[in-house]
Amino acid sequence: MNMKRTFGGVLLILGIIGIIWGAYAFLMGGDGVAVGQFTAAVPFIVGLIFFFSGISLIKTTKDEA
Repeated sequence: MNMKRTFGGVLLILGIIGIIWGAYAFLMGGDGVAVGQFTAAVPFIVGLIFFFSGISLIKTTKDEA
């Protein structure tokens, strides 16, 4: 398996976790996690960056036999 595709998969999973964590922190208003409501945007934005970077790596990397 190609190393770039593996790294893309890891970024994709980290992005999904970051998006879920940011959304949860925003909905809870910062009560359930260590961030406030407005700083909950930080893990959400980082999660989006990781998510789209992972998708891009997976899509653009060609398979080599």
